[in-house]
Amino acid sequence: MGVDVKDLPPAYQAQALRKWAEQERKKKRLPLPCPADAGPGKPAKYHNKPTERVTPSGAVLRFDSQKEARRYDELATLERAGQIRDLRMQVDFTLQEAYTDGEGRRVRAIRYRADFTYRRKPRWPTQPMDPGEFADKMEWDWPLVVEDVKSRATKTKTYAMKRKLMKERFNIDIQEV
Repeated sequence: MGVDVKDLPPAYQAQALRKWAEQERKKKRLPLPCPADAGPGKPAKYHNKPTERVTPSGAVLRFDSQKEARRYDELATLERAGQIRDLRMQVDFTLQEAYTDGEGRRVRAIRYRADFTYRRKPRWPTQPMDPGEFADKMEWDWPLVVEDVKSRATKTKTYAMKRKLMKERFNIDIQEV
């Protein structure tokens, strides 16, 4: 004994159909489209080919370009060898906070998203020193490295501005690969 949708008022019919469509979508649980599987259509902005990598744990990592994926492979090897640590991808840095101007308009924050960040193994002094001087000059902490995979086409004016803001705000030089 159920209620026929046709017996409901029009507003409730629309609501019932929306809920039914949503339930059907949930049942199917189609996988999200992958940019690497994209067939014919609009080409990538910089003619890059999106690429995927599968980690040993089974996680699928998607990269904007093959060059970025190759760099990830290199960094993952360095991390396993102990040369770097804390490898992270797509890390956001806020270069300027959001604010409201004098006329009440909201101005969005300026953010820079680095392709990779990691901590590099400290460099040991090459010249002999006495123990007191060594302790003063030794870099005990692993320094933070920020990398961005760039091609000629992706070195835009916006990127150049954000690179300068990173240096001014955080005193970080972005390494371009």
